[in-house]
Amino acid sequence: MKYETQRVALPFFMVAMALFALQIVFGLLAATVYVWPEFMASFMPFNIMRVSHTNLLIVWLLIGFMGCTYYLMPEEAEREIHSPGLAYLQLAIFAFAGAAALVGYQFGIHEGREFLEQPFWIKVLITISFLLFLFNTSTTLAKGRRTAINMVLMLGLWLAAVFWLFAFYNPTNLAVDKLYWWWVVHLWVEGVWELIMAALLGYLVIKMTGVDREVIEKWLYVIVGLALFSGLLGTGHHYYWIGAPSYWQPIGSIFSTLEVAPFFTMVMFAFTMFWKGTRNHPNKAAMLWTLGCPTVAFFGAGVWGFMHTLHWVNYYSHGTQVTAAHGHLAFYGAYVMIILGVITFAMPSLRRSQPYNQVMNMWGFWIMTGAMCFMTFTLTFAGVVQTHLQRVLGMNYMEVQDQLGLFYGMRLGAGVAVAIGAGLLVYSFFGPRRVQAPAGGTQMIAGAESA
Repeated sequence: MKYETQRVALPFFMVAMALFALQIVFGLLAATVYVWPEFMASFMPFNIMRVSHTNLLIVWLLIGFMGCTYYLMPEEAEREIHSPGLAYLQLAIFAFAGAAALVGYQFGIHEGREFLEQPFWIKVLITISFLLFLFNTSTTLAKGRRTAINMVLMLGLWLAAVFWLFAFYNPTNLAVDKLYWWWVVHLWVEGVWELIMAALLGYLVIKMTGVDREVIEKWLYVIVGLALFSGLLGTGHHYYWIGAPSYWQPIGSIFSTLEVAPFFTMVMFAFTMFWKGTRNHPNKAAMLWTLGCPTVAFFGAGVWGFMHTLHWVNYYSHGTQVTAAHGHLAFYGAYVMIILGVITFAMPSLRRSQPYNQVMNMWGFWIMTGAMCFMTFTLTFAGVVQTHLQRVLGMNYMEVQDQLGLFYGMRLGAGVAVAIGAGLLVYSFFGPRRVQAPAGGTQMIAGAESA
């Protein structure tokens, strides 16, 4: 590890993985309710399981982005992090805010806005933490080398903070609320987060391929341009049915269709760079995540998003299990996989060892990715059946749900497989590592001792 303050990333990764595991637990609980509707009904209603599942996703991804930034910024800026103490403080504030929100949800304490359910005081703490993070990283960047990687990364992070401010605006009119609500939710996940993803992907490609930085940076600028061009006006596909002017239907359809372009470009970028690369990097598991991320993101965010983004299709499919299929694979491919890829790349240096437990890590990759794809297929089929029976034939919602039991059972099985893959992955990160013994054998060293 070239810069000592890169170790700041380790506690961020540890907290992120703990919340990731908790998110999967709540996801399994919610999936179980679809199969057995009375499951835990008197102890924890389904809406509490769901809000816990979705909020944990957002919180751990943000903490993961922060950890990734703290790991790569010293190398890109060629200087140590401005203030490691400030980084630990903002992590503590963010983790406390997330934990307080999660506990509050169990007692019905929330604002009721999907993904933005956090009470006002928790939103304030999150904002303070994010501002401390931006000050720390921006100061590091300002005093160091500026590259396309760290400039695009910081642009995405600053824009994420700016659009987060709309979470504080909660109008009483539902149509106006949804108009601005998407300025956080959509402009994060289908806009500025794509900049963060592209920067992290570019960093991994530079480190593992040996391709000239200038070539990679040119690709990065194209990806960023396509992401912003399509993502900003692509917000219009959320305005179809909330009372917005009718011109949002063609705007939303056209620019949402173009949102496939940046993800396809990322696939071409990653595979082209690895094909041209001259470096035989020893961390094969990190290479797997780096190539898998844009591929799965292209299908989850690009193809599955395109499947129901046109307004004449969305009229029937809106709010069905088709949406759930798209959301699960898109989040997993675009953001979960890139963070797991950076952690896989970073952990050997953070734990001061060569790549370790790579086979277990790759087993985790294939089990999780395969299970998420299977889950997407089952939810897609469920959504198609639901759309036809409910939206075309006009059957009652609950009658339709009874027809989807087989798909929900398969989705629950896929969720269990995801949990198994995640367990293998987390163990590969933090479990005992293998080192070469003097006599040629191997020794096991406890993870806590080697960290």
